[in-house]
Formats: sequence, structure tokens, C-alpha cells
Amino acid sequence: MPQPHNTFQITPSIAINEDEIQFTFIRASGPGGQHVNKIASAAQLRFDVRHSPSLPDDVKSRLIHLAGKRINKEGVLILVARNHRSQYKNRQEALKKLADLIIKASDKPKKRIKTKPSLVSKQRRLQAKKHRAEIKRHRQSVRPDRLH
Repeated sequence: MPQPHNTFQITPSIAINEDEIQFTFIRASGPGGQHVNKIASAAQLRFDVRHSPSLPDDVKSRLIHLAGKRINKEGVLILVARNHRSQYKNRQEALKKLADLIIKASDKPKKRIKTKPSLVSKQRRLQAKKHRAEIKRHRQSVRPDRLH
């Protein structure tokens, strides 16, 4: 199945239309001299998770949970990349951060299978408790009424 040229392929089953991703470029903080003060090289990526038609509902809910503080009340994910001096590299880094988050959210958590402790493990636990109680009982000072 051919992909439209304006999609961002994340997994074999998930592709995001690039129209859903907005970039704004802001001034990066930190060292860099006059260059930092003049050039808006830091990339700020905005992706509306809640209203995205590209993501399945279960991936959306896990992504919202994973994103934490990086997602606002409207369900818009905001990622900032400012490690590079070039706008292009920061843009690529922001896209990689988005892809990593979506890949992590697309993994379905394994369902926990309840197990019962074995008879031997129960006996071992009770034996350890008895042993510990015996140790503590020997630490107590001997009272005269308990001599015999």
C-alpha cells in the first residue's frame, strides 16, 4: 500500500499526517554567544493527541499517560528540542522524540496472571517467621517469674 508523501511513518501500522504536526521555532537558552541571541533555532513541536485521526484510541490514552507534563489540558503534546545549533537538526530531534513516545505508547502492557504461592514457599515463610521470633525471644531479659 503506497504511502502519501506527507506522512511521518512511525511503526508499520501507525503513520501520522505531517499536517497534524505544527512547528514553531524559538530562541534557545544557554551558551552560544551572539548566535543564540539572534537565531530562533530551538524547535517546539505541537501534536494534538486527543483529536488525531492517525492514532488508535488505546495508543492515544497510553500516550497521554506517558507524556505527563508535556501534554496540556486540551490534549496537545508539546515537545521542545534545543540541543543543536541548527533548526533542521532540532526539528529532526523533536520528530524523533515524538516517534519514540508513540512507539512506547503502542506497546500493549502484558496482562498480569495471578499466581498462588506454592505450599513449600508458604512453609518456608512460616519457618523464617518462627526463626526470627525465636531470635527476638532470646534477646529479652529474663524475668525472675520465667526462670522455671
